[in-house]
Amino acid sequence: MFIKALSAVQKYNMLSQNDKVVVGLSGGADSCALLHFLVSVREKFHLTVAACHINHQLRGAEADRDEKFAGEFCKSLDVPLYILHADVRGEALKQKKSTEQCGRDIRYSFFAKTADMLHAKIATAHTASDNAETVLFNLARGSGTAGLCGIPPVRDNIIRPLIECTRTDIENYCKENHISYVTDSTNLTDEYTRNKIRLDIIPVLKKINPAFENNISGLTERMKETVDFMDNCAENALSSCLTDKGYQISELQKLDKAVLSRAIIILCQKNSVSPEAKHIELIKKIVYNNGAVEIKNNVFAVSSQGFFRIVKKMPVTSAQSVQWNCQKTLFINNKKISLSSINQDTFHNRKKFDKFLFHNSVDCDTIPLSAVFRTRKQGDVFQPLKRNVTKSVKKLFIELKIPREERDGILMLADGSQILWIEGIGVSEKSSVKGNSQNIAVISSEKI
Repeated sequence: MFIKALSAVQKYNMLSQNDKVVVGLSGGADSCALLHFLVSVREKFHLTVAACHINHQLRGAEADRDEKFAGEFCKSLDVPLYILHADVRGEALKQKKSTEQCGRDIRYSFFAKTADMLHAKIATAHTASDNAETVLFNLARGSGTAGLCGIPPVRDNIIRPLIECTRTDIENYCKENHISYVTDSTNLTDEYTRNKIRLDIIPVLKKINPAFENNISGLTERMKETVDFMDNCAENALSSCLTDKGYQISELQKLDKAVLSRAIIILCQKNSVSPEAKHIELIKKIVYNNGAVEIKNNVFAVSSQGFFRIVKKMPVTSAQSVQWNCQKTLFINNKKISLSSINQDTFHNRKKFDKFLFHNSVDCDTIPLSAVFRTRKQGDVFQPLKRNVTKSVKKLFIELKIPREERDGILMLADGSQILWIEGIGVSEKSSVKGNSQNIAVISSEKI
């Protein structure tokens, strides 16, 4: 195990001279072997080593036993130990998560806080056996190519020196070095999905091929190389077809389907969404046929008018009325609407060269007290400035090629179905400033 772990450290450049490392220590064989290994190379790398232990309060006296053991083990190795007591079951219920997921979140949060405090890297005891379980778990869930990459040896400031060591390697190392450890009784039951894979599936696969876990490690390494290459192709393709309106659909359609899939995943991840396989397939369809797909929580993939975008649809708030006899600022739809008074001379002197002023100045005397700021509704009509025609707002948006997903977020000043001003378009003929207008205001909007 020592040789495999040191090889992984050097292969993936996990450690540098004078590094500080915090080890996640459960008290089990894997984490005890990891801590012992890092202590054994402490002089070689001039390391500062510490450990973290979480008492999840799930196993009563057994959890207390593990905490006590972790303290004694760290003391024997002259390693400082940081301990957290966490009510994982209570937090899981509160956050509506599984105890497995909640426990993992709490662990990594504690690791990160301790590492930040010590300016250290985090070392976790994931092994080749854990990697094999992860790959099988991802396969069972229907994961794509990224799921076959397994557990990364290095991710951000997290290192995994034992990632190429099997559980058998770990147990032999503990035996050879007289390292005692504790056993989590929940690992011996098939209550959790990963335990079922570990206890029921992997033993069968190892009977077929004893080198199964090592072979999975080789597979994940090759898959990572493949995915990195595909991601590089996808990033280059996205950069080349990006415009201020979105990504050119004609260029996306030319991509190899595998590269297109990776491009879609990258765009979703940039919007803090991890798409499922079904979403990727649906999004690929709209790239070729136009349309929209809701990925998650009001995040949409939209393909229309020659461009593809990932957009977040903001909830629409209620309409707000306006008092026109004073300057006012309103907040609606995550935007700020400002109404600024302007005198007649200023308007007429500047209207020729200030297009914004010309298009967004209103004659307040033409606007009834019932007027409100809101978003579009069915039946809305608008008479554009200096054009002797009235048309539906829907038709106007289509003519101006305003992306469909943006239309519901555009604010307008409305008197019933009569639209007096539209954000980004301007004032209607009815409410525009005329030669005899005395009470003039400029409407402006900005995102907040």
